[in-house]
This record gives sequence, structure tokens and C-alpha cells, in this order.
Amino acid sequence: MNLPRTQPDRTAPTPRQSAVLAVLAAAQFTVMLATSIVNVALPQIRAGVGLSDSGTTWVVNAYTLAFGALLLAGGRAADLLGRRRVLAVGLALFAAASMAAGAATSPEVLIAARAVQGLGAAAIAPAALALVMGLFPSGAGRGRALGVWGAVSGAGGAGGVLLGGVLTQAWGWEWIFYSVALGTVAVLAAVAALIPGAPHTPGRAAGRFDVLGTVTVTLALTCLVWGLTDARGTGWTDGRVLGALAAAAVLLAAFAVIELRRPNALMPPRMFTVGRVAAGNLLMALLGSVWIALFFFLPLYQQQVLGSSPLATGAGQLPLAAANMLGSTLAPHLSRRLGATATVTAALLVEAAGLLWLSRISADGSYVVDILGPSIVVGLGLSIAFVQLTALAVEGVPAQDAGLAGGLVNTTRQVGGAIGLAALATLAGSVTAHTAVHESHVEALTAGYRAAFTVSAAILAATALLAPLLTRRTSARTETVPASPASGPHAEQTTRTS
Repeated sequence: MNLPRTQPDRTAPTPRQSAVLAVLAAAQFTVMLATSIVNVALPQIRAGVGLSDSGTTWVVNAYTLAFGALLLAGGRAADLLGRRRVLAVGLALFAAASMAAGAATSPEVLIAARAVQGLGAAAIAPAALALVMGLFPSGAGRGRALGVWGAVSGAGGAGGVLLGGVLTQAWGWEWIFYSVALGTVAVLAAVAALIPGAPHTPGRAAGRFDVLGTVTVTLALTCLVWGLTDARGTGWTDGRVLGALAAAAVLLAAFAVIELRRPNALMPPRMFTVGRVAAGNLLMALLGSVWIALFFFLPLYQQQVLGSSPLATGAGQLPLAAANMLGSTLAPHLSRRLGATATVTAALLVEAAGLLWLSRISADGSYVVDILGPSIVVGLGLSIAFVQLTALAVEGVPAQDAGLAGGLVNTTRQVGGAIGLAALATLAGSVTAHTAVHESHVEALTAGYRAAFTVSAAILAATALLAPLLTRRTSARTETVPASPASGPHAEQTTRTS
């Protein structure tokens, strides 16, 4: 009797594709890890190198500022100079800066090292995402790959808090940087072994890089992110903050004019006429405004109100990280079954529900009662929304613009996060100051965090209402650029044309 043959899953990755994806995901993990790993160790870092209050803030801000301001430049450099080359250079910079941060004995060296870390991250993130897009052409395979991407991104954010607590408590704050450096060197070695370099191609000439546009937008984003981060400490009416935000507005307007007139524009208008790139990036900015704030306020509540140690605070992020990994795995399956729009809308509503649940925290609460349940709900919604919005933000992008698309979606998330955190931190501080007149310090802090979580839930609910309107397929023109015929790491060789 002849049995019917089982058809192979043509979208299943090959062993080599899986290995390369693991390496690229590890590169993304290091970027996300560095964003959050210092949060629980800031008091020890401050004492170790003699930081002032403002200097302590800039241990975080220096990385965020360089990362957010240089992502577009990093993405375009990856398109023109080669994704693998830019990824390798970014990893090398990141590792060297991490070692320098761990060895720092003065505030100036530490803050400078964090800025160079951000520069390296701005090269790593878009180059790695562009390589993933080349490795997995549009379809079910790419959906699964972006699910992995979302899982490691969320795990990096939550895992950084845990790893930071463990290393700080066991060996000292220096090892949060040394461990990142060692991990980055291992990733760099794997990139060299598994991802072959590409030969020179005509589209990679240095003269084709939009220097004027790059400088203008980098300065604009620097002013914007600096103004927003500084506003958390000095207030929105401070002259320097207002000056920085005004300069950002002028520079962004100048950038828009420049890009319309340049044939080799850093941000070509065609980027926003394909697929649902514009919708994906706008929604990602709104998601980012809540995402960054979540990982800022949640550890503060655990430590300042519940009295958790750095280690316990980090361990408390594990359920959120596990929910994030589960949601990222489910995201491509839900998208195929429900459609992109329904998946994004439902995920945003789930995360909003989790944040609304978090807004019920109390000053005399506990981790199990106040944090565990809502953090799992938030993790599920956040991860599914992130994976689907990343897919939308790169949908239909021409092959030669893949690096730029990766830089753009990371930029919108970072800038959205800076705006959201500045606004929510100001709100929380105002509520805390008002409540402290009548209540204890712990009660006042809790009231501020509750306000931040409540407004975050409202932002996501509004974003969920916008999602069906913005993500509907339209008849917008999609440029047809020959896709890379390769499905492995060699795909990079055929994607850099202009």
C-alpha cells in the first residue's frame, strides 16, 4: 500500500538560516540589554565613580541619546557600505565601549563610554534587522523570524534588569559592563564565522551617502532627545529645554526640505508610499512611548515602595519576560489567522488592560498581588504588538532600503519612548509632589506611579482605536524592486543597488 507523502514545510528555515538568525537575534539582545541593565545599579555606579545627580541621569541618557539620534544614519550606512560590515563595526565599537565603561574611574569616561555604546548600537540594530529581512523573504518565514526578533527584544529589556541585579549584588557594578562586552565579542566572532562578507557593488560608493541630510537629521534628533530627557529633571519651561526643542523643530523642517530635493536622499519619499510603512512607524512610536516608561517605573515601584533588593527586582521581571517570549511566538500565528489589523488592535487592547490593572498598585501592596498578574498581561500584549508593528513597518520596502527601514522603525520607537518617558515622568513627579502635602512619601510615590500607568493605558487604548484606520490596505503605489533571489546570508550581496 502506498502512503501519501508528507509535503515538507517550504517556509521552515534551514539549519544554516536558523544559526544565522540566532546570531542576529543575539546582536539585537545586546542592544536591548544595554538599555536596561544599568537601571538597578545606578546607586552603586554613582558611588563608584563619584557621579552627581545630573551625572547619574546621563549614564542612561548618553546611551539613549546617541542610539536614538544615529539610527537613521546607521541604517543607511548599512545599505550603502554592507550590512555585515556595518554590523561587525558596530559590535566592535559596542564591545570596546562596554569594557571602557566597566573600567571607568571618572564620570567623564563613563558617560563618554556610554555614548560610544549608543553609537555602536545605532549601527547594530538596523544592520541586523536588514540581514533578517534578506535572510527571510516576505511571508510565513519572515513572520516566524520577526517573532524570534520580538522575543529577544523583550527578553533583553526585562533580562537586563535581572542580570543587572544579579551582577551588581554578586560582583559589583563594573561587571554589568564587562559581561556585555564579553557577550558582544562572542556575537562578533559568530558573525565573522557564519555571515560571509559581500563583494564591492556599485551602490556602495561613499559619494552616494547623503551627508547633508544625515548631519541635519542627526542634529535634529540629538536636540529632540536631549531636550526631552533633560525636561525630566529641569522641567518643560527651562530655557535650555525649550531651546533644544525649538532647534529640533527647525532642523526637522530643514531636513524635510533637503530630502525632497536630493536624488540620493537619506530618507527618500518612496519609503512612505509602500506597504504600511508610515502606519507601522506611527503606531510603533505610540507603543514606544509606553514601553520605555514601563521599564522605568516598574523597577522604581518595586524598589522604592515595596523595598525589593536589586536582585529581587530583577527576578520580578522574569514572568514579564516569559510572557513576552510566548507572545512573540504566538504573534505570527495570530496574524495569519486574524489578519494584521485585528492582531495589532487586540494586542494593544490587551496591553492597555494590563497597564490599567497596574494602575491599582498600593503603597502597602506586594509583588504577587500588585505586579505578577498585570505584568504577564502587559508582556503578552506588548510582544504581539511589537512583532506585528515591526512587520508592518518593513512591509513592501525595496531591498536596497532594508537597512534604512530597520533604522527608521528603531528610531520611531526610541523617539516615541523619549517623548513618552519625559511626559509621564513629569506627570508622575507632579502627582507625587501634590500628594506629598497630605500623605506619606511612599503613598505619594505610589500615587505618581499609578497616574503614569493610568495614562499609559489610555494612550494604548487610543492607539488601538487608531490602528484599524491606519493599517487598512490602500491603493498606495508600491515600488516593484527585484527581490533578492537568495534566501540565506548571501542575500545581502544582491540588495544594495540604487
